[in-house]
Amino acid sequence: MGKGLRKTVDLITDGLFSGGSHGFVVGHVTPEAYAGGPSALVHEGDMITIDATKRAITLGVTAAEMEKRRAQWKKPAPRYTRGLLAKYAFTVSSGSLGAVTDLDLTL
Repeated sequence: MGKGLRKTVDLITDGLFSGGSHGFVVGHVTPEAYAGGPSALVHEGDMITIDATKRAITLGVTAAEMEKRRAQWKKPAPRYTRGLLAKYAFTVSSGSLGAVTDLDLTL
């Protein structure tokens, strides 16, 4: 948006819209990049095709290249390692599961 690309660039997100939800938007892509989902393996310059009719997103990268990228991928270090935010990040489920912290609790 800020670079004047509103009409030529689409947004694909794993849930972090941050006010960028103008124009064509695909969200919530799961598993998230932090969990090693396909969005973690996208590199600058990769061609992505979005087919809204078929509800499909295709990354223009060969299966062999994806395997190579997956093998090289490392989970990022957590931003928070102490306190409430660290506890939340450690226990929260994927957004596709509701981003809740009590999936395993039995009542």
